[in-house]
Amino acid sequence: MTRDTRPSPGSAVDVSDERIHWNPDLSYSSYLCLEPLLSLQQPRSQAHDELLFITIHQASELWMKLASFELASAMQDVGGGELGSALKKLARVSRIQVLLTESWNVLATMTPSDYSAFRDSLGESSGFQSYQYRALEFRLGNKNPTTINVHRNNPAVFEMLTRVLAEPSLYDLVLRWMRNKGFDIPAEIVERDFSVPYVAHPAVEAAWLKVYSDPARYWDLYELGEKLVDVEHQFQLWRFAHMKTVQRIIGFKRGTGGTSGVSYLLRALDLQFFPELWTVRTSL
Repeated sequence: MTRDTRPSPGSAVDVSDERIHWNPDLSYSSYLCLEPLLSLQQPRSQAHDELLFITIHQASELWMKLASFELASAMQDVGGGELGSALKKLARVSRIQVLLTESWNVLATMTPSDYSAFRDSLGESSGFQSYQYRALEFRLGNKNPTTINVHRNNPAVFEMLTRVLAEPSLYDLVLRWMRNKGFDIPAEIVERDFSVPYVAHPAVEAAWLKVYSDPARYWDLYELGEKLVDVEHQFQLWRFAHMKTVQRIIGFKRGTGGTSGVSYLLRALDLQFFPELWTVRTSL
């Protein structure tokens, strides 16, 4: 009869027989650069919640770095006609957005009094100044040239944002691919000044209606359309959670960077990246 060696509920797991390796040249800590990473949280006050505020925003920047990496790679795939690979990366971007949205729920545990205790330590710094967020929005299609002016004092960042602003967005590349595949997408849509926002066009909605009316025939585009909708859906949830968290903590005060705060964030909720993918649902 075999003896049951499973640990009883609540008992400690015995690791004495586990062959756990240790290489001083490359450990978990050194691979992840944990020492420098964990030294970067530097509160400027004695307020308890400032560490929470810093951690949430630093972690968000790391997730946005990954989202931008995946999105840029997906755009390259779409440009090369590799839709299958792009679908996987866009799905990952959506899941990253879920984590970013959840981060606002953690920050929302901070009360107005908690925030007031260290708000002066922020000076004029603001999330509006996040260049990673700006590049992410540009690649998704929210093109606004005036938003990069705040980065003029950082030549490398300003040059990067200027370049991304002028490049085709994800949706521009999708529409170009559809035109190359024979869909009736007007040339002026795929050959335009990409530094200005895309404007919805009836011909584009008609093309998507063709796809959505016969998904079996256009399965690759149908699936791509749904992945785009999911990305925008999650992005809007992130925006909404951001707005409600700011409203919960500071009400309708102006933001530290000079924006109108909640009022500015409310206006952002009206923006759309892929408009015809939403309006086509009414036409079906």
